[in-house]
Amino acid sequence: MDEIADVEQALRRAAPHQLTRVVEDALRERCGALRVELRLADYGLRRLQLVERVPGADPSVPIEGSPQGRAFGAQEPYVVRGPLADVAHLPVTVRGDRLGVLSVDLPPGTDPRPLLPGLLQLCEALGHEILVAERDTDLYVLARRATRLTLAAEMQWQLLPGRSCSRPEFALAAHLEPAYAIFGDNYDWSVSEGRLTLTVTNGMGEGIEAALLTNLAINALRNARRAGLGLADQAALADQAVYAHYRGEAFVAVLLLCFDLATGEVEAVDAGSPRLWRLRGQSVDPVEFEAQLPLGMFEETAYAPQRFVVRPGDRLLFGSDGVYDAVSPAGESYGHRALARALRGTRLLPPTQVPQAMLRELAVHHGGSPLDDDALVICLDWHGGG
Repeated sequence: MDEIADVEQALRRAAPHQLTRVVEDALRERCGALRVELRLADYGLRRLQLVERVPGADPSVPIEGSPQGRAFGAQEPYVVRGPLADVAHLPVTVRGDRLGVLSVDLPPGTDPRPLLPGLLQLCEALGHEILVAERDTDLYVLARRATRLTLAAEMQWQLLPGRSCSRPEFALAAHLEPAYAIFGDNYDWSVSEGRLTLTVTNGMGEGIEAALLTNLAINALRNARRAGLGLADQAALADQAVYAHYRGEAFVAVLLLCFDLATGEVEAVDAGSPRLWRLRGQSVDPVEFEAQLPLGMFEETAYAPQRFVVRPGDRLLFGSDGVYDAVSPAGESYGHRALARALRGTRLLPPTQVPQAMLRELAVHHGGSPLDDDALVICLDWHGGG
């Protein structure tokens, strides 16, 4: 795979819908690949969906219990030996955001180990090109759908920055349920030099109205952040934008946080927010803030920032009201004791696997019946600055 730079150039020149074919042609020529498949994770993170029809291939495979899913979950190559071909399954990931898996059938007798570093480099380049290509084609977006999205969910997914992100200082991941019919829950993040800004929102209402409200709030917050305003002013500007349109008839609960990547100091604005818990060692504690008004409830609300500090090894968990207010058949809310037990029970999992694990625990707590509200979980592991 010494010619990896040539393949990267070919990917950049390729038509947006032909990236898989470029990779397949390159691997046939350079290592005798018999077949190449690209699968992307669906919105529910339950299946890996085939990007293009490949003869003899299943349209989708489950993440749980499949060789492809093993590579996706572990974020490491997984090689399956076979009589007709050895298949290398490789994660396609960009800056910590897990997109899917590239599977390469190699001729029998081929030692895949010398090829793996080059194949992983190729997968990273492919992932970057997929994100660029999505501006110009629906191919990769459609491959993520195990079923049709509601219009509200379509609008919400278009807002999201990704499902996970990692840097030396932190790793974070998020998941929404029901993935194909979400309403007002959403999140946003931005990493700049020295800072991570994280926004967790919970818009009131259902369906299109909830999605429209959340879109307005998220874009108002982004507009203020990109204008260089501080956290309190970001909240104030978004508050004015929501109130100007809805006149207090609809509002958005928001938690805004800005992390100093070097020191772990966190500035926070709690506007009627989603909740935050911290796992430090074996101890799980809610991070309490002074409650302030949700965005758009009244005209010209002033917001005051608060501060706390995260330490290396801390795990933060954010949950919308669909998480902490979900009740068991006995009437106990999930956020009372069950969430702390689940957070301790998942402490050895990487952040990318925690949100789904928590939501599975939530479903059990709720008695297996559908949730009354959409639910958002975000997990952030703090490693500390250099």
